[in-house]
Amino acid sequence: MEATAATRSDRRFAKEPAMETTAPPAPRIADPAPLGLAAFALTTFVLSFFNAGLVSSTGEPIVLGLALAYGGLAQLLAGMWEFRNNNTFGATAFTSYGAFWLSFWALNQFFASKIPGNELGSAVGLYLIAWGIFTSYMFIASFRTTAAISLVFLLLAITFIVLGIGQAGGTENIIKAGGYIGIATAIAAWYASFAGVTNSTFGRTVLPVRPFTRT
Repeated sequence: MEATAATRSDRRFAKEPAMETTAPPAPRIADPAPLGLAAFALTTFVLSFFNAGLVSSTGEPIVLGLALAYGGLAQLLAGMWEFRNNNTFGATAFTSYGAFWLSFWALNQFFASKIPGNELGSAVGLYLIAWGIFTSYMFIASFRTTAAISLVFLLLAITFIVLGIGQAGGTENIIKAGGYIGIATAIAAWYASFAGVTNSTFGRTVLPVRPFTRT
């Protein structure tokens, strides 16, 4: 009797099975990429018209409002939402280029006047070429996105580098060439944005972006 009691498990001290709790699924958010691309495209398009010499440089301050509100803040928000979507590429791209436009606004508003005139061109050239380096490796990373996005990064890398060389050397024709390439970049980004909005709204592929196959 005692032996039986010794080997019997005491139910009074047995742990109750833990109740499984499942976290509620996180609410889905809309794709922020079309917003980020549109903000980048419009701001780049307007600035590139001035760089290409297609409009008078006296109107260039109009770019600053776009750089702050649309190219800067709107794109920065798109980058934060891409973090929420677990999209490393989109988060890095939109956050970085949003910060680029904010820095462009700050440079023109507060800091350019503090750089000696004979050194301003080389300083801005370095600034643009550094962004070209960043864009070049983002172009490589874009090989697993879509052909439309990859084209945007290819054209943008060329734009930054050409503008940087033109600014550093004070060569107006090279700056104008960078402006024209920037216009092409903006059009490519607008197409990618247009495709994202339209395909999502229609629920099918209306405008192709040619996704690259992941291996």
